[in-house]
Amino acid sequence: MTAAWSHGVYTCVLFSIFPQAWLESHSRALGLFIDGKFVRSADRQTCNVTDSSGGPVCSTVCAVDEDASLSVSSGASGFKAWSALPCHLRAKTLLRLVSSLQRHGQCLSELCDLAQSPSSPSALVRLLQYYSGWAQLRDSLIPDWTPRGVVVVVVSDDCSLYSLMLKVLPALAMGNAVVAIPGVGTAPPVLLLAQLFVEAGLPAGVLNVVTGSVLSLGSKVAQNPHVSYVTYSGNKKDGEILCRATAGMGVPVSLSLSLGATCPFIIFESADIDSAVDGVIETAFKKNREWMLCVQESVWDSVVARLKVRMAGMKSVPLLAEGDRRLVDAAVQEAQQQGATLIQPCPPSSSGAAYPPTVLCGVAPSCTCVVTPSPGPLLPLLSFRSHGEGVTLGNHSPHGQAASIWTEDLTLALEAAKSLSVGAVWVNSHSVMDPSLPISGHKESGNCIDGGKEGLFQFLRPSSSPPLPRSSPASVDYSKFGTAASAAIIPEGSNSSSTPRSYLQYVGGKQCKSESGSSVCVLAPGGGTVLAHCPDGGRKDVRNAVEAAIKVQPGWMKKSPVARAQSLFSLAETLELKRRDMAVSLHSQTGLSLEKADMEVELSIAQLCDWAARCDKEKGGVPVRIYVFCHQQSLSTSGGQTSVPQSVVGVVLPDSSPLLSMVSLLAAAVAMGNAVIMVPSPKYPLPALEFIQVLQSSDLPGGVVSIITGGRDQLTQALANHSVIKAIWYWGSMEGCQFLQHTCASPLKSLWLHCQEKDGGRDWAQPHASLQEEMWRQAVQWKSVWIPTA
Repeated sequence: MTAAWSHGVYTCVLFSIFPQAWLESHSRALGLFIDGKFVRSADRQTCNVTDSSGGPVCSTVCAVDEDASLSVSSGASGFKAWSALPCHLRAKTLLRLVSSLQRHGQCLSELCDLAQSPSSPSALVRLLQYYSGWAQLRDSLIPDWTPRGVVVVVVSDDCSLYSLMLKVLPALAMGNAVVAIPGVGTAPPVLLLAQLFVEAGLPAGVLNVVTGSVLSLGSKVAQNPHVSYVTYSGNKKDGEILCRATAGMGVPVSLSLSLGATCPFIIFESADIDSAVDGVIETAFKKNREWMLCVQESVWDSVVARLKVRMAGMKSVPLLAEGDRRLVDAAVQEAQQQGATLIQPCPPSSSGAAYPPTVLCGVAPSCTCVVTPSPGPLLPLLSFRSHGEGVTLGNHSPHGQAASIWTEDLTLALEAAKSLSVGAVWVNSHSVMDPSLPISGHKESGNCIDGGKEGLFQFLRPSSSPPLPRSSPASVDYSKFGTAASAAIIPEGSNSSSTPRSYLQYVGGKQCKSESGSSVCVLAPGGGTVLAHCPDGGRKDVRNAVEAAIKVQPGWMKKSPVARAQSLFSLAETLELKRRDMAVSLHSQTGLSLEKADMEVELSIAQLCDWAARCDKEKGGVPVRIYVFCHQQSLSTSGGQTSVPQSVVGVVLPDSSPLLSMVSLLAAAVAMGNAVIMVPSPKYPLPALEFIQVLQSSDLPGGVVSIITGGRDQLTQALANHSVIKAIWYWGSMEGCQFLQHTCASPLKSLWLHCQEKDGGRDWAQPHASLQEEMWRQAVQWKSVWIPTA
């Protein structure tokens, strides 16, 4: 492998005027960018990059295993140098790149256009400026957190340069090294940016770019033990494949699935109809975003009439691929068969790679074009009667990326924004972006937060927490995981008088037996003696707990922070009253001395009080932070962000500190407005079962917390396969972690995984501020709301 010619500053100035010159200097055959220079081997296969007319732009190298290994090794060396620099020196390097990007913005823009990956240089400059500031302020504003190490950023072929840099820049700003794996069209501008980074003073190896098949490369690079984190942006199908391919490697993987997601565009009767229709035309057809238009019945005729006028004379839109025409024709035919009528500026040609903008009026919410949008310029149009029905229709989509709502009623706008299960809401506007506010995918739109301060934490870990241990995938039969019967089952009908105490589990605010009617033995420390019998819960018990949770969680979430705090203080007071019984239970179950058991109870009470106190403070009070941004045509937009609960969280508890760990995780989840389904340690379940009396004596609504005992694998499998559960916090085996990574790729869940065999266990008795912050961030999602102010 040989190094390609490295260009000087004067030559790059010429490239800012003539982007073709940069391509010609590489003979239109771009190499990989590893260790601060272009490298290319003659025996590598190549991939052609074409322009919009199908003409050749350049070729890129298809990296192989050797290239992937070199890029990560270079990244590991670069990380040592980059992370050791003071914050102000990292910030100075990024600021130098701001100046370089401003000089060469024209070159970058034209290169993006050539490669069919349009991107705004001014948006990238703003991105760089924002994260340069965070590079400067990391240690002062985010203390007790440290960079992860080598981060892999993967984007699909249809993803933009901005989406890739929205992950690369914060990773660099926090002190990580990055291996970027861009899509075909994004590769040329990313390689140019990598060169500009090095010329701005970025140490060699801190940013490496490898090109080729993104999915194959992503999994190959993730296998390297030096990789600490993998994050992906793009379409859902490729994201699922990558997630499953990396399952069991011991590396966290996050997904931002913005492409292919359907976003609701809701027009209420109180809207400025002309402005709303203008917004529809611009965003649905000119920018090729995937939208469904929801219109209140009272203004349906007005909207349809204006759409017909505005669409008259519009030209057909080029399709991205040859096979797209067949998919578009099939979607239109299905909609018409279900009773939809069409609005088109002209009839579609019998064949060809273009299709006229088309509104499908009166489609059903279950229609394929609504749930799974086609690749062409199709806009489903649905109707609703009341304001509540409009919000329900907006939440019908399995995706939760963004929504646009149109109304002159500010109260209605804020209520609708609060109720929509999406990561961003634009009021009387659309597609407004700024890096200072988070982009959080809800539902099937991702489990990752990009942008804002909140988006930085995916590239950090608590300083008091060691790096996650790496592993190799185990041989796991995913179809049979968790199906084996629990050990030491006591059949229903056994003589209770001759056996130790039998406990009940806690579902929907009531104590009950398991649906199976069976129990398992709970052994004393050292084994041999049976202390008690606890229910052997399973899939039906999880189903019952979820049904109870979804009934009560919306009301619990809407309670004021003060009310949630009072409920947690009530739990703490009740636990204090039962302190002696809990300490004795801990002593008999774990073998701890009574003194240490009493200390664990004391720390559990303190945790409840701590999270109760947080409820009405900054983190628990879910504040809306307001920013004002100025955009084109002097339009000012206020943007606010707020944290919202995950909804229903499944928690598989660790063996260590069985009471303290349960109370800490329960309090963090419940304080933020979640409902939780808790699976106690099979080894030490009694403290959790004794805690049921505390729950029953408190004023916590029944169903907010359920406790189900049984086999860890069986209950983990039931949690993973329930579509309503949005997040799983897991302490268990390496095989369990691998199963969850593979299974929870679809339906997508937020995962917080801990392998007890590898990480040695968390010290629950030492509540470091960063560990508390980590628990809180796992309990919430983020939502941004944009409102024009002028």
